Amino acid sequence: MRSTTAWTNTRGTTDLELLPLERRDLRDDDIAVQIDYCGVCHSDLHAIPAIPGLVPGHEFVGTVTEAGPAATRHAVGDRVAIGTVVDSCGACRNCLKGEEIYCLDNWTPTYGGLDRVDGAVMQGGYSREYVLNARFAHPLPHGLAPESAAPLMCAGITVWAPLRKANVGPGSRVAVAGLGGLGHLAVKFAVALGAEVTVISTTADKEQAALALGAKDFILTTASQDAEGAAPLEAKDFASIGKENAENNNRFDLIVDTIPFPHNLDAEILMLDLDGELSLVGLAATTPVNNLLLLIGRKSLSSSAAGGLPATAEMLAFAAKHGISPDVEVVPSSQVKTALDRLEANDVRFRFVLDLSDLD
Repeated sequence: MRSTTAWTNTRGTTDLELLPLERRDLRDDDIAVQIDYCGVCHSDLHAIPAIPGLVPGHEFVGTVTEAGPAATRHAVGDRVAIGTVVDSCGACRNCLKGEEIYCLDNWTPTYGGLDRVDGAVMQGGYSREYVLNARFAHPLPHGLAPESAAPLMCAGITVWAPLRKANVGPGSRVAVAGLGGLGHLAVKFAVALGAEVTVISTTADKEQAALALGAKDFILTTASQDAEGAAPLEAKDFASIGKENAENNNRFDLIVDTIPFPHNLDAEILMLDLDGELSLVGLAATTPVNNLLLLIGRKSLSSSAAGGLPATAEMLAFAAKHGISPDVEVVPSSQVKTALDRLEANDVRFRFVLDLSDLD
């Protein structure tokens, strides 16, 4: 086994403890990566209280330090980027389509799941070293700074996937609900793809940030703050909702909802035009839906769990070509508790990144 150090959940809180961690010895197709920078994701906040002994972190950039004999894609010294999936069967129909994150034989998450070979619990990137199958490490394109590229591997691909699925381009009318770690990247990507972009937010002071990112309009709403379940709609209710949001009804081809907490979707569904799509990427939880609002206008509701290897490579190349990177606040990994607490309080514009060099 290989030894490293990692910020580990021993208390069920954001007060992680720095402990020794054993990584597996390299298999023939493995590489070892010294982690330089790791993004801090809302998923980490959700996972910490749920998984004792967890090392979080599933969006990171580092340097190859060793490669197995069959891992010829990367050389020692190469900069690589790793995201939310680190192995899959490679043989099912979804893997063969390049959709490894939807592997029908259980894809392996960067942390929290089980290794396909030995059944060991996977531990994440809040550590100085990671060992993985070389196929799931992406070469870091020239022009992307490693500290700001790390969040592209989760936040970036999570919003890139629905934009590409919807064939967003010139003439597309796209709204982004929520302007946080995911939302601000959705705005940047949609603008670069040629869409007319609007930001939907419950926070008035995010308007200037939205416009600075390239959005053409900003909608301040209180609807997203209503987390109550969806009750059956009567005719009078439908008329009331439609009147309240009349100026924005039937306006968008796609809404990418990045809000990470339960909220009422009625107003967003009404903002969709005929055949419009609402893609929920910020919340993995039960969300009540009034199907009548989807029915009227032939609207659709979808979601996305990041993306496969080809989509991730495409996203990285596009980001490098167009100079797109997340707005980050880089902190030493020793400040991980502060970063997690501030993220929970929504006190970051727009993504924390841990500098792991202080673990040397």
